[in-house]
Amino acid sequence: MKGRLLRYTREQQDTLLLLLAALAVLVPHTQHLPWWISLTIAATLLWRTLLTCAGWRLPPIWLLLPIALAAMAGVRAEFHSWLGRDSGVAMLTLLLGFKTLEMHARRDVMVVIFLCHFVLLSNYFYNQSMLMALHTVLALVLILTAQLSFQYGAQQPALRQRMTLVLRLLLFAAPLALLLFLGFPRISGPLWGLPGASAAGSSGLSDSMAPGSIAALARSDALAFRVRFEGAHPSPSQLYWRSIVLGDYDGRRWTRVAAKPAWQRADIDIATRGPALPYELTLEVQQHRYLPALELSGPQLQLPGHAVRDTDEMEFLTTSAPSERLRYRSSAWLDYRLQDGASRATLQRWLELPAGFNPRTLALAAGLSADHAATPVLVQRLLRTLGTGGYSYTLEPPLLGRHAVDEFLFDSKAGFCEHYAGAFVFALRAMGVPARVVTGYQGGELNPIDGMLSVRQSDAHAWAEYWQAGSGWLRADPTAAVAPQRLQGATPADASQQGATPLLQALRGEAATLLATLHFQLAAVNSQWNQWVLDYSPERQQALLQSAAQTAAQTAAQPQRLIQTWQTWGFGAGALGAAMLLCGLLWWRRQRQRDPLQQLYQQFCRQQARHGFVRAPQEGPQDYALRLRTRPSSAAQQAALQEFLKLYSRLRYGADRPESRTASLAMLRKLLVLCR
Repeated sequence: MKGRLLRYTREQQDTLLLLLAALAVLVPHTQHLPWWISLTIAATLLWRTLLTCAGWRLPPIWLLLPIALAAMAGVRAEFHSWLGRDSGVAMLTLLLGFKTLEMHARRDVMVVIFLCHFVLLSNYFYNQSMLMALHTVLALVLILTAQLSFQYGAQQPALRQRMTLVLRLLLFAAPLALLLFLGFPRISGPLWGLPGASAAGSSGLSDSMAPGSIAALARSDALAFRVRFEGAHPSPSQLYWRSIVLGDYDGRRWTRVAAKPAWQRADIDIATRGPALPYELTLEVQQHRYLPALELSGPQLQLPGHAVRDTDEMEFLTTSAPSERLRYRSSAWLDYRLQDGASRATLQRWLELPAGFNPRTLALAAGLSADHAATPVLVQRLLRTLGTGGYSYTLEPPLLGRHAVDEFLFDSKAGFCEHYAGAFVFALRAMGVPARVVTGYQGGELNPIDGMLSVRQSDAHAWAEYWQAGSGWLRADPTAAVAPQRLQGATPADASQQGATPLLQALRGEAATLLATLHFQLAAVNSQWNQWVLDYSPERQQALLQSAAQTAAQTAAQPQRLIQTWQTWGFGAGALGAAMLLCGLLWWRRQRQRDPLQQLYQQFCRQQARHGFVRAPQEGPQDYALRLRTRPSSAAQQAALQEFLKLYSRLRYGADRPESRTASLAMLRKLLVLCR
């Protein structure tokens, strides 16, 4: 590979390096760009690479202009606009690809380099992970190396030396970048909150639910939120994250009950038993205003910078849908009693059913409640019917018609949590028991490395609440009666393990353990990245600066403490200064000891070694010159080889004056380029 690159001219090598940098910048965008745009960009870069390697002329403007106009028209047809995040990024990536086909002068090269910087930054509109930050550093090294390559004159260092210089420049810039990150005023809201970006964060939940209207439920591994408990973690069966309560049913869809005006609301009657469980929840970007909370949390959530209100149904919501990651604290009681003294008028709205729907379910409810049994008995009868009636839990339920509950309970008998919760609440209301649907999340994955609980969109769940005299609102999960593993957070056993030998099972077990450990380690590191980098909000910045100011004020107000602080900082600064001075002296001494003549000779020897002529340790310049006469080369290269070694011998072992030595060193550098 190195031999092939040496056959290209310097301009070709620099152009190929720039194309490689552009490719590194554009690769992450293939995850969200339409396929035809990614294919167009790939074809454009491949076209430019072939032109560079073959040394052919660039395409004329009359050929590029129609292609570019067609691509812009395609963007308009794809996104229905030229404004917004997605369409803007698409046009920017296409512009970078097309610009590589018209790099006629150095000015065009600089335009491509600047476009690479903009496209690299636009990656953060879609992904702000730690891996993306690492990719940014690597791509930035390639871009700056390509820019540096075009800046050199006739003599250009090796690629490794150019990359080393770029890395040093980045290291020098890192402290300033850190200082700007910590102290530069931060904007309220994320940078990626642009027009057209509203679909970037989706919670998987909505304020309505229509069981049976979805042919397949797609399980998403996208993160919904992370939780850190202060103390012992609840069991998986206690991890119900309440979000939205649904109570109105029109025969097809469950929706929220209209909220009462503030002046009509009364204090919520809650009785708790046992200690509270404090926790901190970090919520990812979502589309709606409802905040998930462990059942039963409240009555308030601590969310700085946002106005949070609660409802009579123990929901928590903000005044507007947040466009950034949120972090809030609360406490939950796992043993509680909610509104056990509710009036009949208050409960009436949780008994309403539309007329003319699901006659078979109404008949079933009438049969189960014919003896006017108490509410706990009716609930158990209905759960027993679901548990023993041949029902199955599936993520691909069939579509249902007008009488959705009837068709589910008596015909298909297959559904997911929304089917079971909706049918359960409908049947309870038909038996005269106040009931409602609660949507949120259930369970989560505990990371043993950092103790964080990760709840994903695949944990989205729906369950039921019913009201019982003297006990208030109680939770009932009809899905657990059919699929108890859903409640326990378990997954079906790996069928491939069942017929395997013990040795194979052990090997698979070790591999699974290793992969799980790596998964948790990466999740822990990513959690720290989210907390300390992505969640560095204006409020946290102000708190940090205020803490520093208070510390400085307290220190200044106490002379003895001020003296001790100055002594500590003075000793540390002195030690650091002495270490830096020592390193500087060692570097200066090393630089003085490095003879520029010897450096040129070593570069010459490494250059010839790449052609198969390695200088022996005991071989002098004259003997080396005789052996290099056999090197396959042109007459001009052979003359440059002999002249280099002749001039080196005179400078190394002769007695030239300093001014002639300077001119001779410049001549050696020119000859070194010709000897390649």
